[in-house]
Amino acid sequence: MYRIEQHPILPIPPRSKVSFTWKGRALEAFEGETLSSALFASGVRVFGHHAKDGAAQGIFCANGQCAQCLVLADGVPVKSCMELVRPGVRVEPVEGLPELPPVGPGAAGLGEARPIETVRVPVLIIGGGPAGLSAAIELGRRGIETLLVDDKHRLGGKLVLQTHRFFGSINAVYAGTRGIDIATRLENEVRSFPGVRVWLQTTVLAVYSDGKVGLLVEGRKYVLVEPGILLVTSGAREKNLAFPGNTLPGVYGAGAFQTLVNRDLVKPTGRLFIVGGGNVGLIAGYHALQAGIAVVGLVEVMAECGGYKVHRDKLARLGVPVYTSHTVVSANGTDAVESVTIARVDEKFRPIEGSERSFDCDTLLIAVGLDPVNEFTEKAREFGLPAFAAGDAEEIAEASAAIFSGKIRGLEVARALGCDVGEISPDWYRTADILKSRPGATVPERTPGPESGVFPVLHCNQEIPCDPCTGVCPNDLIEIDESDIRLLPSFVAEKAGKGCTGCEKCVAICPGLAITLVDYRKDADFPTVAIPFEFLKDTLKPGDRVVVEDTEGNALGRVEVGAVKSLKANDRTVLVKVRAPREYAKRIAGIRIQPPETAAPLDRYVERTADDTIICRCERVTAGEIRKLIREGLRDISEIKAITRTSMGSCGAKTCTPLVHRLFREEGVPDAEVVDQPKRPLFIEVPLGIFAGLEGKDEGHDRE
Repeated sequence: MYRIEQHPILPIPPRSKVSFTWKGRALEAFEGETLSSALFASGVRVFGHHAKDGAAQGIFCANGQCAQCLVLADGVPVKSCMELVRPGVRVEPVEGLPELPPVGPGAAGLGEARPIETVRVPVLIIGGGPAGLSAAIELGRRGIETLLVDDKHRLGGKLVLQTHRFFGSINAVYAGTRGIDIATRLENEVRSFPGVRVWLQTTVLAVYSDGKVGLLVEGRKYVLVEPGILLVTSGAREKNLAFPGNTLPGVYGAGAFQTLVNRDLVKPTGRLFIVGGGNVGLIAGYHALQAGIAVVGLVEVMAECGGYKVHRDKLARLGVPVYTSHTVVSANGTDAVESVTIARVDEKFRPIEGSERSFDCDTLLIAVGLDPVNEFTEKAREFGLPAFAAGDAEEIAEASAAIFSGKIRGLEVARALGCDVGEISPDWYRTADILKSRPGATVPERTPGPESGVFPVLHCNQEIPCDPCTGVCPNDLIEIDESDIRLLPSFVAEKAGKGCTGCEKCVAICPGLAITLVDYRKDADFPTVAIPFEFLKDTLKPGDRVVVEDTEGNALGRVEVGAVKSLKANDRTVLVKVRAPREYAKRIAGIRIQPPETAAPLDRYVERTADDTIICRCERVTAGEIRKLIREGLRDISEIKAITRTSMGSCGAKTCTPLVHRLFREEGVPDAEVVDQPKRPLFIEVPLGIFAGLEGKDEGHDRE
């Protein structure tokens, strides 16, 4: 019921079923999936209740960074988003404080203490995402022994969640190729080098003052690694927001959503609302629609979305309202999200009273930006361990930029180890800067003048780094100034005596689905328009009537589908051909798939008190409790921590600390007056027995 059985891009592989129990009830899962995904697939959203106030707990980060998804597996507390299903495992909710299994001499499952293994390696790479894989390839090519570790059970990082085609340079970073396919290519290449070892389900715990790095391998074995050089490609963590109802099950980040949908093929929601108009939020909305999930709306507090305009335009054309200059006021419900309330904001981003509207939804997706995971880099440099960083761990940008920065860092690391890599071209560094650049100028759409023959209409009108369309035209009729791929492409009607043949390759490859092909050759009054379509082919068939829209999502008219074309060369992009009146044929940019009533607001808005806004999720500390202490004169977060337990939870203060700083700013306290609490020494929580060399005797959980 809650599994994705068909998807326009992702294959549905055959998988073996395994049985497990939840609260004594037998459920089925697929082999190799996490407990959290298996529970979601069975309709379970609440994984337990907090010991302090009985608040319902559910998935939040799906990345092992918090403990909101904590469950008991065979009696041992585990993070369900990181723990794989085992046949027969008994899963129970955590109600109150979990009761730990007995320890000490004679305790069941307690292994023998062993010496802690130390591994020496020239290069340790933390993170198997786009940057880490690209760096490992450069090092592998040069025969440099490398250990690549990642805390997930497969390589690729966020690439394995990206079903869309990538922007960037077609020559430098696989532009025009889908993220899921890039992940496979990079992994296969990394594994082809015998000098590159890969450890999966391995979490880096800390960088120590003696230059060693502590690793937790497969959740049960502690290993020290002594690298010559450390390369940190650990990516980023999502920012959070404070608002009433922000910890209800159903409020979680885009990464968690895409993990459930695109990695685990689980349909976690029926009606989704999105907060944040950057690329992450816009892309997540598109992925939701592809999975058959209704997207009720998206709010962005700024006057314009910060992500690529082509992503925003795709959502608008498909029928998703985008509310700029709006913010979320509250998530509403008792034990789960039942609705969301939004409001327009003034010039100081404060909600305007009387502008509130509520919408029926069961999931609120938070996509308000990312922070680099840079703890390991900072500690390594503090202790004098040679360290490099690449990808989002260095600077937040698109995955294409992470791929290229990883290549550069790989060469720099090789050079630091004495390998002759030659000169790294200045053009590489310039390309890296271009790929990291933010969206540039937006210009009015340039509609071609001719109304004869056949030609592409380029609906992209914002400067972003992207050039796949220039590399596929067989007659080289689409051009971008070679000096900068951020400049807008232009169509040249004829070159060397050759014109457009109507091959449709440019339509199929465009990552922004921002190219259509208009063909006047058969009927000048009702030309045929080829439109890219990345939904199930069976959704439309010849003879259907559809609403076509312009770039901004404005309806142009209702037209008849003439053909639905799917070719292997189109790489899962379907081409829908419609006959449209010549007065608006060139303005057609997409087809609406979601009816307007899906996004209609409720009759009245739902109010929720601001008193229950949670700042510290782990310890359930409210904004009111912290504001009171700030107003009493406290400026040291350690003092707030001692009184309220803020930042003492499982996430290691990663989620709440930025929100505490925000409260100080809202109370008019300058940043210079605020004293941060000391950083937690370990990246995640670990059973103490692990550090003593104790490890389980089997694959079960009766161990520590």
